[in-house]
Amino acid sequence: MVTVIQAYRFALDPTAGQQVALRSHCGAQRYAFNWGLARIKANLSQRAAEKTYDLPDDQLTPSLSWSAYNLRKDWNQAKNIVAAWWGENSKEAYSSGLANLATALGNWAGSTKGTRKGSRLGFPRFKGRRSGVSCRFTTGAFGLADDRRYVKLPRIGLVRTHESTRKLARHVERGTARIRSATVSYRAGRWFVSFSVEITRSDPAPARPRNAVGVDVGVKSLAVLSSGETIPNPRHLETALRELRRLQRQAARRVSPDRRTQRRPSARWRRTQARVARLHTAVANARRDCLHKLSTRLVRTHGTIVVEDLNVAGMMRNRRLARHIAGVGMAELRRQIEYKAQWAGVHVHVADRWYPSSKTCSGCGVVKAKLRLSERTFRCDECDLVCDRDLNAARNLAALVHRETSSPSCGATQNEPAGNPRKTRATRATGTATGRPAPTGTGQRRRRKATAA
Repeated sequence: MVTVIQAYRFALDPTAGQQVALRSHCGAQRYAFNWGLARIKANLSQRAAEKTYDLPDDQLTPSLSWSAYNLRKDWNQAKNIVAAWWGENSKEAYSSGLANLATALGNWAGSTKGTRKGSRLGFPRFKGRRSGVSCRFTTGAFGLADDRRYVKLPRIGLVRTHESTRKLARHVERGTARIRSATVSYRAGRWFVSFSVEITRSDPAPARPRNAVGVDVGVKSLAVLSSGETIPNPRHLETALRELRRLQRQAARRVSPDRRTQRRPSARWRRTQARVARLHTAVANARRDCLHKLSTRLVRTHGTIVVEDLNVAGMMRNRRLARHIAGVGMAELRRQIEYKAQWAGVHVHVADRWYPSSKTCSGCGVVKAKLRLSERTFRCDECDLVCDRDLNAARNLAALVHRETSSPSCGATQNEPAGNPRKTRATRATGTATGRPAPTGTGQRRRRKATAA
């Protein structure tokens, strides 16, 4: 048994009046976010302008604190002036907007100072009316209703759901779950509510606790297991491309918005864009459902799962494969396997990014110097092993669990080049085999001629 934070999302079926109230709360959160951001931005700009006059720090305009507590305190003092209508919505709508602003500013500051991992983040920007329509509730009367087809939201009341909430309600009644917050969002023409729940899970043990399986994710097949099983790629996006292209051509023939001329979009353009959003949502839901089924089956079957640390962002730079790689959801599959394995007590081994799983022979361990992407069949020159390329990689991943080595690439073999493989020279070889003539003074570094100053 393990206690985790899990989300339960339900589709809502609000009335016309409730939809107006939901949009009002989401707009209130956006207004509080933009109000706080305008104050912080004006303060930073004022201090930056004063520094250009070489003023000492003690004579500059006092800086504003952007902690969630201080932002709420400043909002409570100014809300009657800047938003006399604030009483129409729950106070949680404004608090959640200011909390989001505090988090965004903290992430920007950490990224600027280098204390935050990941890609560099820019300064927060103002939110528009159609960007991220959502609102979070952390206090007040929210949760599940007695009827398992309704949920409670502050100032809005009981809202009907499209599906039953009995799965979460049973956990709450047994005392194994506690609802921490509720987030209402609008996506592709439908309202959703997502409950953040602290729940005690007791997932079943895997059917084969001592079995290790290697998972090689690809584009041709969704995944190839070391057991020999191949999970085909459903290609949800490719299936919907024909309809998606038709809708996009239809939208191109209609009046679209133009910021330069302040042109407003037509109603027919908005309807077409709504259909495009619904199609993208259907594709994303189908992909997510497929990945959930695969990850759940792997966790409930095997005691150890070996996956690769793929550089998906780098792979997406290939313009010929970017759409196909994005349609697979490689990073999402790994994320699901990791958190579900933690729930069930399954060990997940992540192979090093530079481990040559595809180039290594699963029979004798010899590493090939080169293996083109078009070569779908692996052929070993030492032991004459012939097998599918992805199956060979999956077997090598599974063998990592039982292999003890001191090599940084987790797979030292007799033919592995010495040194750091990430610093391998990318120059082409010379000679008759490549047809590239050797430069003058082969074996010596050529230097530029000194030019007269």
